[in-house]
Amino acid sequence: MDPVQEIATHLQEEIAGLAPGDRLPSEHELMRRFGATRTSVRRAIERLEARFLLRRSQGAGTFVNRRIDYLVSQDGAPSLHRAVERAGATPRTFLIDTSEREAPEDIRDLLGLSAGEPCTRLVRLAYIDDQIATCAEEWIAPGVLENVAVSLRAIESLSEVLRGSGRDPVRAWSRAATDFAPAEMSARLELDETTPSWCLETFTRDSENGAALMFSRSWLRQDRVRVVIRFGGG
Repeated sequence: MDPVQEIATHLQEEIAGLAPGDRLPSEHELMRRFGATRTSVRRAIERLEARFLLRRSQGAGTFVNRRIDYLVSQDGAPSLHRAVERAGATPRTFLIDTSEREAPEDIRDLLGLSAGEPCTRLVRLAYIDDQIATCAEEWIAPGVLENVAVSLRAIESLSEVLRGSGRDPVRAWSRAATDFAPAEMSARLELDETTPSWCLETFTRDSENGAALMFSRSWLRQDRVRVVIRFGGG
C-alpha cells in the first residue's frame, strides 16, 4: 500500500474513536510511530483534511473535525441555531451590522415592497463550538420585528426571536449551491477567495397567514457544515 494512504487509513480509524476537537499527536510523533518521512505524514493529514475529518490550526496543531448536518426540508424549521444544538454542539451568533435600507429589486419583490421602501438588513456571523461557520445577510420585512438588534443580543437565534414576536416562520422555498463567497464574506469566514462555500438562500413566511417575513443569503464553510436537502417525507 502507498505509505501516505496507509498512514491516512490508520489515522482515519483512530480518529473515529476520538471526540471532535481532540488533538492529534505532533508530526514528529507520527513520524516515529509510522517510521515515515515528514512529507508522507503531512500528505496523509492533508488527505484527511480535504475530507473534512481533520482541521489544522497554525501554531496550535491538528484536531479532529466535526461537520454539522443542516437539514433543508419543507417541514424543517429554518434555523441553523437549532440544528447545531440538536447535533450536540454549541452555537454562537453575533450581529455584525444592522441598518435600515432599500433592498435589491429581487428581494423587494419577494417581500412585497415598493421601490424606495426600506427594510431591516442584518449581517450576522455564526460559530459552531467556537469555530467560525457561517456568515449571513438577512432582510426582514417592515413591521415584522421591532428593536431586532436588542432582541438578538438576548436571544441569538433569529428564528426564536420571530417566534417570540408571535410569528411562526416556515420556509416558503430554499435553494443551495456551492459557490465562491464575495470577498467580504470570505474574509469574515477566514477563507481565501479560491475556497468554495455553501450558498444557502431561504425565503421565509409566516405559516399562520402566509405573510412574507424575511429573505436570507448565508455562506457556510464546507468544513463546518454539510447541507442536506430532503424532498417529501421521511
